Amino acid sequence: MKLEFLGAAREVTGSKHLITTKKGTKILLDCGMYQGKGLETDEMNRDLGFDPKEIDFLILSHAHIDHSGLIPYIYKLGFNGTVLCTPATRDLCSIMLADAGRIQESDTLTFNKKRQSQGLPPVEPIYTLADAQACMHCFISVPYHKQFVIEGEVSVEFFDAGHILGSAMTYLEIKEGRRKIKLGYTGDIGRYDKRILKDPEPFPQVDYLIMESTYGDRLHTTLDNAEQELLMAVLDTCTKKRGKLIIPSFAIGRAQEIIYALDRLRNAKLLPDIDCFVDSPLSVNATNIMRLHTECFNDEISEYMKTDPDPFGFDRLQYIQSVEASKALNVRNKTCIIISASGMMEAGRVKHHLANNIDNPKTTILCVGYCEPKTLGAKIMRGDKSVSIFGRQYEVRADLRRIDSYSGHGDYNEIINYIGCQEKRRLKKIFLVHGEAETQEHFRDTLNKRGYKRVDIPERGETVEL
Repeated sequence: MKLEFLGAAREVTGSKHLITTKKGTKILLDCGMYQGKGLETDEMNRDLGFDPKEIDFLILSHAHIDHSGLIPYIYKLGFNGTVLCTPATRDLCSIMLADAGRIQESDTLTFNKKRQSQGLPPVEPIYTLADAQACMHCFISVPYHKQFVIEGEVSVEFFDAGHILGSAMTYLEIKEGRRKIKLGYTGDIGRYDKRILKDPEPFPQVDYLIMESTYGDRLHTTLDNAEQELLMAVLDTCTKKRGKLIIPSFAIGRAQEIIYALDRLRNAKLLPDIDCFVDSPLSVNATNIMRLHTECFNDEISEYMKTDPDPFGFDRLQYIQSVEASKALNVRNKTCIIISASGMMEAGRVKHHLANNIDNPKTTILCVGYCEPKTLGAKIMRGDKSVSIFGRQYEVRADLRRIDSYSGHGDYNEIINYIGCQEKRRLKKIFLVHGEAETQEHFRDTLNKRGYKRVDIPERGETVEL
């Protein structure tokens, strides 16, 4: 059996790992977009490293675009296989891929106007909204803990990874004659003791493990501290300064965690009487999908919902859909909280809110997640004095705050805790993916010290025989 690392190898985004069995069955683990590398990103996304027509099955760990975002592209290029994922992941992909298709069309239209002014020919979007909608017929939903045979030689089973709604660790059994290879792919590993989702759950013993390592060199603070830090950001910005608190947030998972935290603070009578806005159509739709999949919720929020049936809504919270209502927030002078996508501040409505408020000392920008080093979010949060937004330079006068406890990725202690269900002597190899190279090297050293001696960090394009 051959395993090729075609994306997220010494990189955080662009997840693609290809299995080719002895019989020639091709199974792709994730098909994600590279994000946050400027003009380089488009070229990397178009260079797949495989022929989509040859892929028989695509096993999708979860709906985040850096794991799912190229599915419409490979469909456009001839992929007609089966996409296997959990029911919640399928539902989220139906809105997220459509949103990505709209963004591709919009960004290409803007880009082509510049090319036209330079006398250059237009370019085509990597895919369109229509492509994103059409590829959904390839999806088949498989619940957690149900072994699903995709070929006589291959079976798949999903285990809850606790990262976002529907996220899954993939357990594969692949028969080659009398030999059976047990392969695990973690996707993204969630945190423990979260407010909404269940903990990452143990999985069967594997021979080989492909494991994420985004936070392989750091530790998170607790969620109890996070809620207090969120409240302090609200009080300092909205009560003392009478300014706007802008929270760039990923539409899936992070936005709902922030909304739920504000709901808890409101019910505890700690949240000031101020307006809160969720200005992201994708976040609105994702929240509605989350309401449909309470089977993914943990005991804490299930108990909370006995007294508050809607943990994602309270009297001063408004969900914004229309462009007109979003624009109205930019000229609004009253203090408020604005939760808006994207989390890395690279796209979406949050860029407009930043452009209109980043040079105001009364504004606070609260970062609640990971920002790839080349993104606008990373530039702002590392303290750049000015940043380019929509081609114009803006001075950064806003206060900057960060809360890393809301991260959907486990830190290195949580990841090590997660793989504690595995017998070290039976693990033939761990492959670290989804991490910056320096972080991965640090994490490999940490794993070695904890007794995991066979740890590799594959490069993009590297092939191994299992």
